[in-house]
Amino acid sequence: MGQVFRDSHWDRNHVVSRLLEGVKLPSMVRIRQNFDQTKIEDLPAAIHDALSQEKICRSIRPGMRIAITAGSRGTDRYPEEMCAIVSELKALGADPFLIPAMGSHGGGTAEGQALMLQNLGITEETVGAPIRATMEVVQIGSNMDGYPVYIDKYAAEADGIVIVNRIKPHTNFRGEYESGLMKMMTIGLGKNVGAATCHRLPMDDMSHNVFAFGSAVLKHANVLFGLATLENPLDKVRRVIALTPEEIPEQEKLLQAEAKMSMPRLPADEFDVLIVDQIGKNFSGPGMDPNVTGISGNPHLKLKPDVQRRVVLDVSDESHGNATGIGLADFSTKRAFDKIDFDAGYANNITSRSLAGGRIPIILQNDLLAIRAALYTCDGIRTEEARLMRIPNTLHIGEIEVSTALLPTLSATACIEILTDPYVWNFDADGNLF
Repeated sequence: MGQVFRDSHWDRNHVVSRLLEGVKLPSMVRIRQNFDQTKIEDLPAAIHDALSQEKICRSIRPGMRIAITAGSRGTDRYPEEMCAIVSELKALGADPFLIPAMGSHGGGTAEGQALMLQNLGITEETVGAPIRATMEVVQIGSNMDGYPVYIDKYAAEADGIVIVNRIKPHTNFRGEYESGLMKMMTIGLGKNVGAATCHRLPMDDMSHNVFAFGSAVLKHANVLFGLATLENPLDKVRRVIALTPEEIPEQEKLLQAEAKMSMPRLPADEFDVLIVDQIGKNFSGPGMDPNVTGISGNPHLKLKPDVQRRVVLDVSDESHGNATGIGLADFSTKRAFDKIDFDAGYANNITSRSLAGGRIPIILQNDLLAIRAALYTCDGIRTEEARLMRIPNTLHIGEIEVSTALLPTLSATACIEILTDPYVWNFDADGNLF
């Protein structure tokens, strides 16, 4: 169930439940999207090979205190990755430590950010190095546009910094630089202050801003190297790339273009209802990835799929009440609402100036009512023939559920495998699916 912050009460007079009781749900089937499954089997070995390159290891001297950035995303084999980096640096005689590098996430507090890492399996015990969390920053200079550049105090005091991040399309803007090493230097290392400085600038210029701030960090801070990962559509690491500071700006553009080619998507561009079992910061920065759901807090970003109604059923335990993204749904549940820690989410919403995800959708008593309401309010459909998809979250869409009405649309898609015969929904006595 996760941490619950309130016990809300809805539909005391059963008006809504009576209104929706005749809504019929479509039959469902489970399908598999057969994405490219190329992945690195031995991640520590791949990291060893990357960091053993002369261009990388020559930057490390015995006794150096090295800060390693640790972000807030639940990436593939994250503790194993960070442990391997720590081990390689120790083997070269360095004294590494980790710093939470996640802007204003974790409620914008050092304790909250350390807790986010802990819940992703990142602790001193699992990675073999201390976690040093602070929200204090140091101004290290200005960028090419004249804006001040800030980084984490402990990173600034270290003898060197290692930038670690996954490269992938961003959820709220497009450009040559999106999520990756440059953004980690801009937003992650910048903490609340640095993130706010960048986010106050126009969203349409965000890719340039990430380049401008990231370039300034490379110029004014002692970045030793960057370690980037690329994932396959099933979110498994398929490439590990170590880059010198000089290589990062140009190589990241190429890696971002490669990452876009591997971005997983839902197998239809238009349907009636999307049900997301869980949202959370461990799945995507905005709680649910707009590249999957087709809706973003940025109204200028045109995305697929086109969906009439979206339903969010729950907030992940790992998100610790940060329900950012729930506002992009049309309907949600009492279970999800009762988990919302407004302090955890609002600092992030306001800092990023992405307000839509922090709003509250229509809240209904249980999963059944939320799904029925979504179907009831769709235009031009018979609810039992609705084109509907249900996904566990936006990070894991390899196996999903679709209504039988969608099958003719999907049958021409070679990468789809139907796993079950049609079945009816299985709600418990409280009207919930889980």
